[in-house]
Amino acid sequence: MSGFRLCLKKNLLELKFKKFKKYKNDFLYLLILAFIFISTSAMVISKNLPIIVKAITIPTEAPKIFPPNPVLGASTSFPVFSAEGVLAVDLDSGVTLYEKNPDTPLLPASTTKIVTALVALDTYKLDDVLTVGKGVAVDGQKMGLFVGEQMTFENLLNALLVYSANDSAEVLAQDYCAPQSLGEVGSGACGYDAFIAAMNRKAAELSMINTHFENPVGLDGVSQRSTARDLIRASEVAMRNPVFAKIVGTKEVTVTDITGKNKYDLKNVNELLGQVPGVMGVKTGWTANARENLVTYIERGGHRVMIALLGSQDRFGETKELIDWIFGNYDWQEVKAP
Repeated sequence: MSGFRLCLKKNLLELKFKKFKKYKNDFLYLLILAFIFISTSAMVISKNLPIIVKAITIPTEAPKIFPPNPVLGASTSFPVFSAEGVLAVDLDSGVTLYEKNPDTPLLPASTTKIVTALVALDTYKLDDVLTVGKGVAVDGQKMGLFVGEQMTFENLLNALLVYSANDSAEVLAQDYCAPQSLGEVGSGACGYDAFIAAMNRKAAELSMINTHFENPVGLDGVSQRSTARDLIRASEVAMRNPVFAKIVGTKEVTVTDITGKNKYDLKNVNELLGQVPGVMGVKTGWTANARENLVTYIERGGHRVMIALLGSQDRFGETKELIDWIFGNYDWQEVKAP
């Protein structure tokens, strides 16, 4: 009996060994197949890897481009001006080139008309016809408009900015009606007071934090004030408007009323136009108390500079001197990102 068991056990072991041998061969066969599959896949992936990487590569950020930075010469001496408030700014870089009391509130005189023009440009179309009402016989510079006369907004704007006509500013204010988009309806939405409110709203929009208007002309008033910095802010925005920029760069122009019978020959008050290279506007101003004011925009050598002088004894001479000093002593250097 024991011999039979030993024989049976031997047979079972041989059977298991044969199965193991068979499974071992099958396993090796599968292992070889898996190796071939993985190797082939790797070759395909490796071959197409550049395409895959290219497809998923995150584009690099474009290099930042900075405007040239004005740098003042080391041994430069600074000019001295009679003006109470002065600011010169390189518009592309935002760098201050010269300053003297730039945030001191002063009488703006007719530089006020920069904001008068901005509000009017927001309100009227160039071919709108406005009617001269009563009360336009104001003091100071005027073209001589009469009650009932009709003129296009474009011609009134030329009179405002070229000749600095006070009566033109009064007509623009009297004929004003606030756009309904502002939510201003009912009494007070139209007329002179509404226009002054719009001027102060525009000043707030432009961050002219030390500016307030009580008339559209620039006549001295208790709360009529601005600063060199605020006027540069307004002028920089105004010069983006091609209509404004063209008019303030005009030396002389003839305008008429809508009948064509009444003609007005207007000459620009700004003496620097056509005399100092690169000067392209912007606005003069004068009253006995304000003294001489001038905001000037210059393009020269690919650089854009804005200058504001308030309370000067010689606005044209001092502005010219400051322009010459800036372009004679500053070197615009390239700025590269680290």
